[in-house]
Amino acid sequence: MGVFTMPSLGADMEAGQLIEWLVSPGDTVTRGDIVAVVETQKGAIEIECFEEGTVKDLLAEIGADLPVGAPLAVIQAKGETIPERPVPVQPSPVAKEPPVDAKPAPQPVMPAPPVAPHIAAAPGVVPSSPAARIKARELGLDLAGLSGSGPGGAIVLADVETQKAPPPRRSPQDEMRRAIAAAMTRSKQTIPHFYLSQTIDVTPAMDWLTSFNEGKPPSERVLLGALFLRATVLAAAKVKTVNGHFTDEGFRPSDKINPGLAVALRSGGLVAPAIMDAEQMGLVDLMAAMRDLVTRARAGRLRSSEMTEGTITLSSLGDSGAESMAGVIFPPQVALVGIGAPGLRPWVIDGSVEPRQLVTLTISADHRANDGRQASRFLSVFDSLLSTPEAL
Repeated sequence: MGVFTMPSLGADMEAGQLIEWLVSPGDTVTRGDIVAVVETQKGAIEIECFEEGTVKDLLAEIGADLPVGAPLAVIQAKGETIPERPVPVQPSPVAKEPPVDAKPAPQPVMPAPPVAPHIAAAPGVVPSSPAARIKARELGLDLAGLSGSGPGGAIVLADVETQKAPPPRRSPQDEMRRAIAAAMTRSKQTIPHFYLSQTIDVTPAMDWLTSFNEGKPPSERVLLGALFLRATVLAAAKVKTVNGHFTDEGFRPSDKINPGLAVALRSGGLVAPAIMDAEQMGLVDLMAAMRDLVTRARAGRLRSSEMTEGTITLSSLGDSGAESMAGVIFPPQVALVGIGAPGLRPWVIDGSVEPRQLVTLTISADHRANDGRQASRFLSVFDSLLSTPEAL
């Protein structure tokens, strides 16, 4: 079809008023696309296109009263010739007042046009045109908060287009990563880091774990990471300068030891929620707390206290990865313990070289709260604890 005309929307329909265009020249339309909204005695009705093609011209202006068959738009199908442009239908002029001596004909009183049932839907549904609803979804707007200028107060496209899209809603994981990124930037800019490392022999710890876990189901086994965490807690209890917060008032050691545990998320990134009051837990309870924390961290179900009340952080690369790592301190904490992946390497024992499982232990410390002596003592205590795992 060359000219798309005002369709008949019912046997009793004679005309309608164009209140909204949903297409513009150059748009491609297909059968079933809604191209305009027209007000009739039955209310606002969406006009569908029944052909495919390209909109070349809009022949009717908003506000025009259009009888059935009036030209609305020129839609050119492939290979079709466009007819001469009809005269655009203008909004109906205001009728001239009749002569003073002429008696005006009585005019029937017409009821105000109601909003179409498909726009003013069930209670709780905001009356709106399809284009307005689509645009609102694109912008993330709630139609309930907008005022409508269409028939019966219905919201039309123009009402939505004047609104600004709200900022994109972040997921809990996004918010978590955003907070961690800000903290890490602030950490490197404001905390004077220094690093000390020590290689320790974890063969006694791994041998003890093999014996301890023998015959136990997987859910009751203790992992090497739990020994590392327990040693961190006990060493922090002895070297109090690594456990606490540095604030505007200076360093404040903490009576509680809430070790943060770096957890890699499946969606990417890293979080370091804390196990609260870990100094009161034995090794088995600490292992259970670790499992619970990791599960909830990866499910995005962490508590605010776990993200804000850590007093020292442990980051371990697990069974595979680099030999050593030097982490970034989580402010306002003053220390982070990094443990590389264990590996079989030559080690001197009583003058003889033996293959042993070794790990490199590194502490990142805040020089405002610690110096090399305290950090070195922490590493020494940690090493001593791992050499006697049965005491953990």
